[in-house]
Amino acid sequence: MLDSQSFDIISLRKVYEGSVTPKDVINEVYRRIDEASDPGIFIHLIDKEDVFISAAKLNNCDFNIKPLWGIPFVIKDNIDAAGILTTAGCLEFAYMPKENAVVVAQLLEAGALLIGKTNLDQFATGLVGMRTPFPVPKNALDPEIVPGGSSSGSAVAVARGLVSFSLGTDTAGSGRVPAALNGIVGLKPTLGILSNTGVVPACRTLDTISIFATNVVDAHEVLHVTAKYDDKDFYARELSVSPLTLPSKHFLVGVPDQNSRRFYGDANQEDSFQSSLDTLLLLGAEIRELDFTPFFKAAELLYQGPWVAERYSVVENLLKESPQALNPIFKKIVEEAESFSSADTFRGFYRLQELKKDTASILSQFDLLCVPSIPTFYTCDELKADPIGPNSNLGTYTNFVNLLDLCGIAVPVSPRKDGRPGSVTLIGACGKDSYIGAVAWLLQQRCRPPIGATTWELPAKFLPKKPSGPEEIEIAVVGAHMSGLPLNHQLTELGAIFLKRASTDSNYKLYRLSGSPPERPGLVRDPSGSSIELEIWTMPISKFGSFMKQIPSPLGIGTLTLETGETVKGFICEASEITEAEDITSFGGWRGFQSNLSTKLTESKELSYEKT
Repeated sequence: MLDSQSFDIISLRKVYEGSVTPKDVINEVYRRIDEASDPGIFIHLIDKEDVFISAAKLNNCDFNIKPLWGIPFVIKDNIDAAGILTTAGCLEFAYMPKENAVVVAQLLEAGALLIGKTNLDQFATGLVGMRTPFPVPKNALDPEIVPGGSSSGSAVAVARGLVSFSLGTDTAGSGRVPAALNGIVGLKPTLGILSNTGVVPACRTLDTISIFATNVVDAHEVLHVTAKYDDKDFYARELSVSPLTLPSKHFLVGVPDQNSRRFYGDANQEDSFQSSLDTLLLLGAEIRELDFTPFFKAAELLYQGPWVAERYSVVENLLKESPQALNPIFKKIVEEAESFSSADTFRGFYRLQELKKDTASILSQFDLLCVPSIPTFYTCDELKADPIGPNSNLGTYTNFVNLLDLCGIAVPVSPRKDGRPGSVTLIGACGKDSYIGAVAWLLQQRCRPPIGATTWELPAKFLPKKPSGPEEIEIAVVGAHMSGLPLNHQLTELGAIFLKRASTDSNYKLYRLSGSPPERPGLVRDPSGSSIELEIWTMPISKFGSFMKQIPSPLGIGTLTLETGETVKGFICEASEITEAEDITSFGGWRGFQSNLSTKLTESKELSYEKT
């Protein structure tokens, strides 16, 4: 019954309001795990009967009291779950925690159901997912590509649709790189917003729990549940996380200039990044290039500076007493700490402070930054041949973020030309998690990329308007005003920004109107109709009158009902004017009709050519 059910939080809430029970969902989770047949995803899978017991303890469904009621999740195995070994990818290090990590406890209290603990690069050191003594997880989209680390199992579990969300950790990119490689969202919050109590440290001063989800809204749902101050965590910060709200109609985005874009010869990745910037322009962004050298110099400190000593401090005893227990690559990395003096450590602090000042002055000029999540892709075979170089390259656009106290979110965008997943990371100053999250959601909605390895659709979710911004109105367009079509400029020139694609309910018909170019459709409410594709834009009400002056008869603005039951103002046509018009409802929308015309024209030209 649930074999094709989307596990995004919005969709599961809807089915829980019907006859579906948590037990049904749990059964489906374990069926999918069996079907995945990947022994590398989990280090510990909780017995299904024990998850049934946890579900039975939930009270009646009330998402106001327990916002994650019945939602399945997994955690990276450097995060504590009471009564389950924490290994950090090293059995000789393993211990049995008596308590849940604070963030895990918060999720369980919110009604979420823990399914198991996932694989990782040993001691969360690596961006490839192959530095593990356990079987390596398979990339959800292409088993020849590295799954990404260090939070490999957590990312793959979400990308394969096994659970709704997962927890990873992120010190140098471990919550963003595997998200990009598996086509999902990876949220790396501002340091200190999420408690690190009950988390095995990698670099304690730079660590944070990260969140993987299929969409930006789900990731922020989890963030809101868990972003609570923990006075037991010495690095916790009392920073609130506001709800996702629409950004102002224009926002300034900084991107690497041509001289500081690094793709290591991957032209498809370069094209994908440029395409994402073009999409941001459609959403109202102003793009400005900047020299990323100061950010790259900060990134170099992470492994080439004394911060590697933080990783050393976690495993010092193990390194001396049982060095054979450590992954050879990890061992080689942490042993570099022995070459740094205490004076080197302070020099590193001074250098980082200098770079923080330099980059802060750059960041103050922008609302956010946009970078490729990864510069290129690497295969498992390439990592076996060179375990260090490709791993370092994958951190090109991630390693500096925590060092500079920034927040970031990796968001899937349109697939590359070769079919591999596209992804960019939006980066904001400390505390701007919700701002960059809102832009990320608009970007994901606009691109509508595949969701990991699933066939799911993005859920319908409108972001509220920014309270402090100008009063705005949402407008649904069905024809030549859609993005990329001839009249779209009438929207963008008035400051309108794209919100999302959507569809009407099944009570509409679409007609091809006669008249001079550009051609326009007419949408008419009709109970014998069908669902029609549309786009929803938002514009300042002060500009709405100017927009209306450009709309010729028989078109006008009325109230449309969407397939979600929501209503929105949008284009309608006077019914008296469609008696002689061509009914194009069967094409599902104006784009479908235009595509059919283009196909017929091509076929006609080919036939004409054959005859000659």
